[in-house]
Amino acid sequence: MKTVLVTGVTGFIGRYVARQFSEEGWKVVGLGTRPAENAPMQYLSFYQPLLLPSNALADLVQQIQPDVCIHCAARASVGLSVTEPDQDFQASVDVTFNVVNTLRLHAPQCRLIYVSSAAVYGNPKTLPISESQKPQPISPYGFHRLMSEQICAEFFQIYGLPTSIVRIFSAYGPGLRRQVLWDMCYKALTQPILKLQGTGNESRDFIHVRDIAKALYFLAEQAPCQAEVYNLARGIETTIKELADMVLEHIERKIPIEFDGIIRSGDPLNWKADVSSLTQIGFSPEVNLQRGISVYAQWCRAEVMGW
Repeated sequence: MKTVLVTGVTGFIGRYVARQFSEEGWKVVGLGTRPAENAPMQYLSFYQPLLLPSNALADLVQQIQPDVCIHCAARASVGLSVTEPDQDFQASVDVTFNVVNTLRLHAPQCRLIYVSSAAVYGNPKTLPISESQKPQPISPYGFHRLMSEQICAEFFQIYGLPTSIVRIFSAYGPGLRRQVLWDMCYKALTQPILKLQGTGNESRDFIHVRDIAKALYFLAEQAPCQAEVYNLARGIETTIKELADMVLEHIERKIPIEFDGIIRSGDPLNWKADVSSLTQIGFSPEVNLQRGISVYAQWCRAEVMGW
């Protein structure tokens, strides 16, 4: 039985990653910052609450000798990175260095899959965005993810630590209680007008969290792990106005939509990914946006309304 170490296992993506590997028959060891009752224990062989960076990580890695590490641990808020850049740096860059250096010392054959973000691209000059485009982050969050990618590349090039980097675009799915889709659903269920930031012409490339977990598992098994970079998205651009219309359709409410015209600091304007790198090695997403939003809207209704 192979062993995977999942950092950030109590987070949104980490929970789905634990489930995916468990369903594939792996032994799943999870690290998170929350108590055990908040961890996905049904999918874990072992869980350790641990605030990274920590010297205690070395003891755990020596003990379990993971075959793969899916590194999900990091802050996930652009807004907080702007107001608290020091904490975002520690939670991203310092933590990533702790993880890769511990693997170098105590499990040098472990395959590391680093979960990065499309925020490293900032406002791209052309769409779709390929992995070869020069990163130009516009938020501390994006800069810190890029620094973490460079640390991963450093440890492959200098120490031979097998590594792949995955830039996730706009993740969504049941369990996500933040970001644009949650905001839309919550307001659509509770308010007479759907008031949103921006102009509505901003766009994103949405990817369901189940597809993210499947892609990370696929890369753990198939990727060359030579510090190569993959975009993880559907390769389909959706405007925020189009998204709002879909949400109202699936929430089954006919209310007006208003945009305030204000672009939040650190937020890019338009995203559409070139996903050919993942496609060429055999992975493609399964959850289309209409189906994904339908399920998400049902989950939100139960969370917000209790039915």
